[in-house]
Amino acid sequence: MTTSSRATPTLLRDLNERTVLETIRAGSPISRAEIARRSGISKPTVSLALESLLQADLVREATDRPDGPGYGAVYFEPVAEAAAVLGLDLGARFVRGAVCDLAGEVRARQDVELTVAEVEGAVEAIERLRSSLLETSGLDRNRVDGVVVGVPGVVEQGTGLLRLAENVAGLEGRAFASELQSALGLPVRLENDVNLAALGEQWRGVARGVDDFVFLSIGTGVGAGVVLGGELHRGRHGAAGEIDFALIAFDGVDPAAPKVSELATELVGRSEDPRTIFGAAREGDEGARAVVGEVARRIALHIAPFAAVADVELVVLGGGIGANGDLLLDPVGGQLAEWLPFPPRLEVSTLGEAAVLTGALAVGVQAARENVFSRRNRVGR
Repeated sequence: MTTSSRATPTLLRDLNERTVLETIRAGSPISRAEIARRSGISKPTVSLALESLLQADLVREATDRPDGPGYGAVYFEPVAEAAAVLGLDLGARFVRGAVCDLAGEVRARQDVELTVAEVEGAVEAIERLRSSLLETSGLDRNRVDGVVVGVPGVVEQGTGLLRLAENVAGLEGRAFASELQSALGLPVRLENDVNLAALGEQWRGVARGVDDFVFLSIGTGVGAGVVLGGELHRGRHGAAGEIDFALIAFDGVDPAAPKVSELATELVGRSEDPRTIFGAAREGDEGARAVVGEVARRIALHIAPFAAVADVELVVLGGGIGANGDLLLDPVGGQLAEWLPFPPRLEVSTLGEAAVLTGALAVGVQAARENVFSRRNRVGR
C-alpha cells in the first residue's frame, strides 16, 4: 500500500471528526441523529467520530437536555475545560488580563497597575497576573494552550521585533514574545493592540457578521485595525492601519487627545483636557462645540482613505476620544457623506476598554481549538 493510499482514510477520519466537533460546538446539547442531519455525515460515521472525540476528552455526554421529547437519546456537548487561554493587554498604565475556556467563557478577569511604563516591570506584572488569574479561574494550569498579548506597537512580520512601540519604555526593537515565553513557560503570541481591538469587535462586539470594516482608535494616539474579507489585514511588514503615516505630511489632521487640548487653546483661548472639553460641549458651550467639530473633521480625514481605497462597510470608533459617539458620529458621518459617494456606516465600540483583551481571547481560542484537535489522543491509529 502506498503512503498516499494509507493517508487518505486518516485524512477523511480527521475531516469527519472535525466536522462532528464543530457541529457539537455550534448546536450543543445535540443528539447523534441531529449531528448526522446537520453535518450530512452518516450515523455510523458520526458514531465512530464521537467515540474518538470522547476518548480525547473533547466532547462528553451532556447533563442538560434540550426542551421537547428526547425519546431516550443521548446528547453531547464540547468539553470547554479541554484547554485554557490567557489574554493580556499591555498599556502604558495597566496590564489587563483574562483567562477563558474553549467556549470563550471568561473564568477570571483582573488588571494590574504599572508604576512605571517599562519592560522589566511589565514582565514582572504579567508573571504575577498569570499566577493570580489561573488560581482564580479554577482551570487546570497544565491545560493553558498559550498566551496572546496586545502590545502598543507594530509586530514586524518575519522578525517578531516590536516597532513604533513608544508607550512602554524598552519595547522598541525588542523580541518581546521570546522574553515573555521564557518568563511564563508558555507559548506567547504578540499582536498589535488595535488589531486585537478590531478582532474583539468582530467576535463579541458591534462588528459581528461584518466582513469589511475598520476599527479606528483615537486616544493618546491614533491607530487602526483593518479587517477585509473577514480576516485581519496586517500588510507586508505588519504595519497595516498605521494611518498617521499616510497623513504625516499634512498639518492640522491629528484628532488625538493631546491635540484636543491644543485646539482648545487655539480656538477658544483656554487650555483644558479633552474630558472637560467634551463635557462642556454636551452642556452647549459654543467654544467647546467648535473644538469638537474640528476633532470630528480630523477623524473624518482619517476614515476617508480607508473608505475610498477599501470600500469598507463599517468604521468602529474606539479609544478615549472615539467613545464620544453622541457628539462625533453625526458630524463625522456628515463630512464623509460630502466627500465620498459610498460612506461607511459609523458605530462606537461596544466593548470599550475591553476590546483589546476580547480580541486577544478570540485569537487564543481559535488557536487552542485547532491545537487540542491536532493533539487529541489517536488510540489505535
